[in-house]
Amino acid sequence: MNNSSHPAEPHIDIAVELERIRRSVDVGFSDTRGSLNLLLQRADQTDKAVAATDQDVRDLDARVTAVEQKVWAAFGAAAVVGTIGGTVVPILFK
Repeated sequence: MNNSSHPAEPHIDIAVELERIRRSVDVGFSDTRGSLNLLLQRADQTDKAVAATDQDVRDLDARVTAVEQKVWAAFGAAAVVGTIGGTVVPILFK
């Protein structure tokens, strides 16, 4: 047995384990960076979708308001025609 090589083995084992730990940490950081990049990309897509939905809601609100105005105008016109009809018809058939 060679006693001179025996004390060096624990140092080699420690160095090998430290290298394994370093690789594991590097892989972990790489995975984390990849996950964060994916989350950022999805967040950007979500922000764009929310902005598009917000614009759609504003457009629909404008359309509903326009339809409501037309409906109320039609109700007003119907009321005027009904009032005129209710006044003129009895006069004509007297």
